[in-house]
Amino acid sequence: MKRIALLGMPNTGKSTFFNRLTGASARIGNWPGITVDLLGAKILLGADMVEVVDLPGLYDLHGFAEDEQVVRHFLQNNPVDLLCLILNAAQIDQQLPLALQFRQLGLPTVVVLNMADEAERLGIRFDAATLAAGLDGPVCFISAKYGQGFPETLAALRQMLSRNPPTDTAALSEEFAEDEALVAEAERLIARSVTMPRVLEHDLTERIDRIVLHPVFGIPLFFFALYLLFQAVYALGGPLQDGIAWALDGFRNVVLIHFQAILPHWLYGLLVEGVYDGVGTVASFVPVIVLFFLGMALVEDSGYLSRIAFLMDALMAKLGLDGRGFVMLLMGFGCNVPALMGTRVMRSRGLRLLTMLIIPFSLCSARLQVFVFLTTALFSTTQAPLVLLALYLISFLVAFGTALLFKNRLQSHEPLLIELPPYRLPTFHQVLLRGWHEVHHFLSRATRFIIAGVVMIWLLTHLPPGVPVGGPDTLAGLFGGWLEPLLRPIGIDQQMAVVLLFGFVAKEIVLGAMAVVYGLDGDALAHLMTQQMDWVQAFSFMLFTLIYTPCLSTVATMRSESKSLIFTSISIFWSLFLAWLLSFLFYQSARLLGY
Repeated sequence: MKRIALLGMPNTGKSTFFNRLTGASARIGNWPGITVDLLGAKILLGADMVEVVDLPGLYDLHGFAEDEQVVRHFLQNNPVDLLCLILNAAQIDQQLPLALQFRQLGLPTVVVLNMADEAERLGIRFDAATLAAGLDGPVCFISAKYGQGFPETLAALRQMLSRNPPTDTAALSEEFAEDEALVAEAERLIARSVTMPRVLEHDLTERIDRIVLHPVFGIPLFFFALYLLFQAVYALGGPLQDGIAWALDGFRNVVLIHFQAILPHWLYGLLVEGVYDGVGTVASFVPVIVLFFLGMALVEDSGYLSRIAFLMDALMAKLGLDGRGFVMLLMGFGCNVPALMGTRVMRSRGLRLLTMLIIPFSLCSARLQVFVFLTTALFSTTQAPLVLLALYLISFLVAFGTALLFKNRLQSHEPLLIELPPYRLPTFHQVLLRGWHEVHHFLSRATRFIIAGVVMIWLLTHLPPGVPVGGPDTLAGLFGGWLEPLLRPIGIDQQMAVVLLFGFVAKEIVLGAMAVVYGLDGDALAHLMTQQMDWVQAFSFMLFTLIYTPCLSTVATMRSESKSLIFTSISIFWSLFLAWLLSFLFYQSARLLGY
């Protein structure tokens, strides 16, 4: 009876291919030379009865992991007529070296590139003839999940079996002798130089994990930790924020005021009332942003963030996602753009798209500064952290609800492997560097958008000439007038409608837009907001800002990563609809209750 050994890297669909090839005939058995059980099956392939053995997944034929040793021992002790090597076509650049290792051994091999449909969607193209010539054997393209290319693969297996003799196990033993010698040398060196305890003690990491990974208390502890983080950010950032606002106001009133007599009125208005006030309003909240990033860097570097991904994996699986999706949501707290790009680690296209769909609901740093401003202006110091925490919880709930709604359309069965590193106390230097990297990225992006945005907004609130500044007859007033009937049911007036319109360009502009539209900055703008809005209007505005259309950078990244204009359009319109609906429900319910 001829024998086919089925090999491949982990998570390449090898088991799916094996199940499709063997049907219900698989059995667990023992083979000479190895101490672990393997799956095997006898099938009729053409006119021959063939035994198919499913070997463990391996990354390197010459590696020293247990699975790799199992593969080598099997090949050394069991004659094999043919190898069937399963690779992920979408990751061919990373997996092809394994095929070259088997070619070097001279083993008859059929290389099967699984997930060829996914590779095609990603724009990966193959020259099959050149690839087969380089590997000295046939190359087949399949989708094991959907059965595409399966008949062609069976034909290639039959053809190779008919013309190749069984593998010479003695020759293979010589090839692997060097590997075995290295393993033996490593064991001797460890015996001479390393003393291991008979039983490893439970260390601090294990004791902490019993608490933070508790199936009942783990998730509430995470949100409590977020609450403590927000409390610390407000407690430490408030005085710094007030100090920067005081310094900016002082510079304006002492130095810049003298330029009013020198510069033309329009130029002074553009530079001081437009650029300086807009940028200054944003700059006063930089300390809060810095503290938030430092806190998130501390959480990540300590090893706690990977635990959250592990803890949330079971819940995320019910939503069609995995723990990595939750990590991407947390990354989106900083900026949605790198979080979207981070989905590249996901092999399944359905999983990628579903994760990309929910990431824009993450409360990014650009939106954070808007919420900090409004919560500081309209809520007490004890209420503000709770309001901010509520917005983060809503962010999660909206993301999870969206995933639940779309999971059947964007399905995935990709397993998740998460490494849980030991807890480490990050150094101050390390946290500072990571925090500065995030802050620098934010400021470099934000500065360009803010300056361009406030200039654009100043022009729209001052044009055409001869009309009252910021009035309904300006270009901005006209835009706001068009939007107001749609936004009035959620408590947003004409002026704030203009602010939201520019928020689509970049959320970093929102505060600067408010400063330009109202002609005030800093504490004066905050005081005006308390007169213009009550807490219901403020929360409705923040709720809409949280959910509605992401910024242009996020939209462009989503289009690039998804390679689908339709998917990007669905994401935009879904967020707009959901933002209006939830804000409407909140605002109208609050008014009906008498608030």
